[in-house]
Amino acid sequence: MGRETRLFKSQEKKTRTDVSTFLHQLADKVSQGTIILSKGSEELSLQIPQELILEIQVEDEDKKTKGVQHSLEVEIKWFDNNDGPTDLKLK
Repeated sequence: MGRETRLFKSQEKKTRTDVSTFLHQLADKVSQGTIILSKGSEELSLQIPQELILEIQVEDEDKKTKGVQHSLEVEIKWFDNNDGPTDLKLK
């Protein structure tokens, strides 16, 4: 298994409206092919290829004192050699 290097991380509490706005902006940037992530003085620019892998995962995790934490994870992946995606669609 290959080594993983974290290039950027951000975690913030936001309203549902704020998250929705961010996701719409992210979708526009994916469509345009360039994403620039920034936090403070930290900045990361990504060139997004035409062919992507989209991974969707839903999890429940028992946090004992806080209760069950639900998560919806949307992960966009690609390889330098640009292997193609599957046909997952939203309904």
